[in-house]
Amino acid sequence: MRSDLKRFLFCIIVASFGAALSAAPASAPDSIVENYWVASQQQEHALEGASMEVDIQASLPKLKKQGRLHALRHISRLGRITYDALRFEGDNTVKKHVIARYLSADADAQSKGSSSLAVTPVNYKFKYKGLRDNGSDPVYVFEVKPRHKVVGLFKGEIWIDARTFLRVRESGRLVKSPSFFLKKIEFVKYYDLQDGISVPREIRTIVYTRLVGPAEMTIDFHNVSLPESPKRASVVDVDAQ
Repeated sequence: MRSDLKRFLFCIIVASFGAALSAAPASAPDSIVENYWVASQQQEHALEGASMEVDIQASLPKLKKQGRLHALRHISRLGRITYDALRFEGDNTVKKHVIARYLSADADAQSKGSSSLAVTPVNYKFKYKGLRDNGSDPVYVFEVKPRHKVVGLFKGEIWIDARTFLRVRESGRLVKSPSFFLKKIEFVKYYDLQDGISVPREIRTIVYTRLVGPAEMTIDFHNVSLPESPKRASVVDVDAQ
C-alpha cells in the first residue's frame, strides 16, 4: 500500500512539474516585452500606403436603431487615414452619432501621433499572465496598465504571437473617458499576421453613454492591400543578440 501511495505521489509531482514547464515562457517576460517592442517599432510605418475594405455594424439597443456602413479605408504614405463611404443601410441616427464619430476619432487619433497611444513599455506596465493557445499558434498573454491616466490608453490584456512577437489581440477598458457624456468604453481588437505585419481584422466595442444607453459596434477589416515595399517585421530575439 505504501508502494502504491509512493507511486501515486511520484506521478503527481511529475505531472505538476510537467505542467509548470509547459506554462513557462520560452523567454523571460522582460525579454518577450523587449522583443515585442522591437517588432512593433519595425512595423510602425508598415501600413502607410495600405488600403482595406471596412464593414461597420452599429446599434443603439435602447432605441432599437441600427445601421451598417461599407467603406474603403486608406492610409496615406504620411499616415493620414481617410474613408470612402460606399454604401450605408439603416437609421441615420446611428450613422451620424455612432459611425461618423468613430470614423472621425480614428482619423484624429492617427493625426495626433500613434506613438503616444501605442501599447509599449513607454506608455504601459506589462505583467506576464502565461502562455496560451490561440488556435494553432501559442501566444504570450500580458496584463497591461497605463503609466498615466490619458485619454486613449486602456487597462486590459495584450496577446503577443510567440513566433513573431507581434500583437494578435488587445482588450480592455479605456482608463479615461474622452467626454462627459460617455461613461465607459470597452473593446476587443483582433489582428491577423500578413506578410510579417500585424494587420487589423476585427474590433468589437461597447460605448456606455449617459443619454442613449450603450452603443454597440463591430468593425470588420478585409481585403487588406499592403503597400508595394512595406517595412516587414522580422522574427527577433534579444536574448540571441
